[in-house]
Amino acid sequence: MVVAVTAPSTAFFTPDGDAFVPHPIARGPWGQTISGNYVGGLLGHVLERDAGEPDFQPTRLTVDLFRPAALAAVRVETSVVRSGRRLKLVDALMTQEQTLVARATALFLRRGEQPTDPIWTTPVTMPPVPPTPDPIPRGLSTLVWTYGRDDHTPGPGAGLAGWQHSGPKQIWVRDVRPLVTGVELTPFARAAMAGDMVSSLTHFGPSGLQFINADYTVTLSRLPEGPYLGLTALTHYSHDGVATGTATLVDEHGPIGSGIANALANPGFSAPSM
Repeated sequence: MVVAVTAPSTAFFTPDGDAFVPHPIARGPWGQTISGNYVGGLLGHVLERDAGEPDFQPTRLTVDLFRPAALAAVRVETSVVRSGRRLKLVDALMTQEQTLVARATALFLRRGEQPTDPIWTTPVTMPPVPPTPDPIPRGLSTLVWTYGRDDHTPGPGAGLAGWQHSGPKQIWVRDVRPLVTGVELTPFARAAMAGDMVSSLTHFGPSGLQFINADYTVTLSRLPEGPYLGLTALTHYSHDGVATGTATLVDEHGPIGSGIANALANPGFSAPSM
């Protein structure tokens, strides 16, 4: 389902020479820092720009969040670790004032003939794709619908209150802004941004979000089609303040990959509306 909407035009980053300058809307929920999903999205953008090829599927993106990235210019440099006929492995480093703040590794695999054998997988059920309001409500950088508590009515700006329970949780996301000024938002960049939401989705409990993620990984069997991306929580395991969670990533046509996020206890955080 593709719906034309009147979307905000301001991007999260503007190129400035070899740097990217974040706009205030790139601020995350943990203070005066760039949100992890935009850090990962920008790393994915540069990896795809520098190493993407039409015949290769970006299959895995792992983002390590070393330290909070201030709302200031960042630089991203990439290097090819391994390049062969069927795979390519590429690293990306993000720095601020020569300090390393994040890195990412992307695996690209060559597409080929699909085997015909049916192979079992865990069934996934998602809520129906929600309607997109037009115009977009003022103040929303990304449209997010959260599902979980029975008494919660999902809305694109209702925040994460729907996850404040001990039961299953899902999310639909629709990005409405460019990531980088002058560059069309690609399916891979959208998946790279959505991957950071695995942590909040899988580690959210009745008292809110009490874990902050140190990394996340997205795996993709194919690129997402259409403007919507969804996630459904599968697992959360935690002990002594260390947590790991997994989720299935879907688009409007069905499951396309998985996400995993590792996190540390960070009690007392109250997630704002997105």
